[in-house]
Amino acid sequence: MYHGTWWDRGQKHPLDEQGYPLDEQKAGRFTTLLPGLRAARFEPSDLHLLAEEMTVKQERKPAPRPGLHPEEDRAITAAYTYLGQFIDHDLTFDPTSRLREYLDRDQIGKLADFRTPRFDLDNLYGRGPDDQPYLYHRDGVRMLLGEHLSGNPADPRAAQVPRGPNGRALIGDPRNDENRIVSQLHAVFLRFHNQVAAHYGKDVSFQEVRDQVRWHYQWMLVKDFLPTILDEQTYGRVFADAYNPVPGLRKLRTGLRLMPVEFSVAAYRFGHSMIRREYKLNAAVERPIFVSRNSGGTADLAGFSPIPGGWAIDWNLFIPLDPEAEPVAQHAFKIDTSLASPLGRLPARVIPPPARLAFRNLQRGNVFGLPSGQDVAEALGVAPIPDESLKIGRAATGAGQRPLAEISTAFANKAPLWTYILAEAQVASWEKADPRIPKDDVPIKLGPVGSRLIADVFAALLIGDRTSYLYQDDPFEPIPDFSPGGRFGLAELIKAALRPTGP
Repeated sequence: MYHGTWWDRGQKHPLDEQGYPLDEQKAGRFTTLLPGLRAARFEPSDLHLLAEEMTVKQERKPAPRPGLHPEEDRAITAAYTYLGQFIDHDLTFDPTSRLREYLDRDQIGKLADFRTPRFDLDNLYGRGPDDQPYLYHRDGVRMLLGEHLSGNPADPRAAQVPRGPNGRALIGDPRNDENRIVSQLHAVFLRFHNQVAAHYGKDVSFQEVRDQVRWHYQWMLVKDFLPTILDEQTYGRVFADAYNPVPGLRKLRTGLRLMPVEFSVAAYRFGHSMIRREYKLNAAVERPIFVSRNSGGTADLAGFSPIPGGWAIDWNLFIPLDPEAEPVAQHAFKIDTSLASPLGRLPARVIPPPARLAFRNLQRGNVFGLPSGQDVAEALGVAPIPDESLKIGRAATGAGQRPLAEISTAFANKAPLWTYILAEAQVASWEKADPRIPKDDVPIKLGPVGSRLIADVFAALLIGDRTSYLYQDDPFEPIPDFSPGGRFGLAELIKAALRPTGP
């Protein structure tokens, strides 16, 4: 769904017998992994208290390299935050969102949903060159790029996404222009597509190039993104064989056709805690993710407008493309129960009220009737974390964390699922860490509940997609020229896209 529209509809549509517009929000787009669990309901006043506690009032600016701020994760660089956002947009876009304002339930039910909960890059390709030719070169194979961007001497071909006369992006999913980092990542994927086309030559078809790009993307998710964010035990159990993943939940072993609410509304929102207050794009440009006032197009990194010409991202600042080269990559903030201060005052030009992202996430879980984190843990066979260990605040020593149940007695033995998953990441990571490593230096990955929900859903989505790399007659392997040493992850995809030769 377009960001924000669910909230506005949810306030206007008739409520169910419990006072929640659950049927309107699900509307055939969602399923549940654990249908026997009761909903954990909370008063908005309690959710407001928790949201305020989960939002940093004002961060200290991270220290210059080589030292890292305690909130920065030693093992996860900033590019993975926005890869996570790109993946979310690939999975969750709802083409009927705005039609709901004009059509009744029966009419909507008859619509063909051309967007799918699959890793198929429809956020990149839209409906293809026949239906949306303005996204493509005249050859119907290569993707169009936008205007040139300067600011990164190592990437003279840098470009933004194509734009119409009004400045809005002409791309498969408009949400990939909602900030200037994910927008430039989208442009990287466009360039990677063109590099794959160039690799195969002039006689290759669009379908052949698209298949190869999708399979490389899926491979990168399995081999790089998931190991970066999931606990090793869960990842190893589900993806021991990359060609034959085995979800822990038996119901998912034949695939998945609808998006589970436990994943979409809670587990996969872990990335909000990884967002930094500000980012350095290149040697000359450093900006906050956004400012609350309307200060014009160069004040922050908010999107939906052309990117200033000198703002080309130096991707070495987001992921180590060359471990020996300078500059050193910025790191993501840790996965914890703390969101950066700008996320507590989302500007109206970015999203309609309410302005605190943590409250939006918590209330969304309330509307969808999610079970508590403790109940989900028990259903998955995981021992629930005791209340005194569920802490709210930055995962750093001396951060002044507060036990969740102290914020309100409503949360005693009943944590909102999103909050529980974030708190579990810190608890599990610190418990497993070598005691000789200072806690501030311990990388934070998702714990067993968060990892299980994400690993199982990723595996099921691949299994349920008969066009995924799992089902090719010859086992898929990345193009050797793009995968030095047999490795293909996000860094290799970016390096291939940014090659100085090619289209």
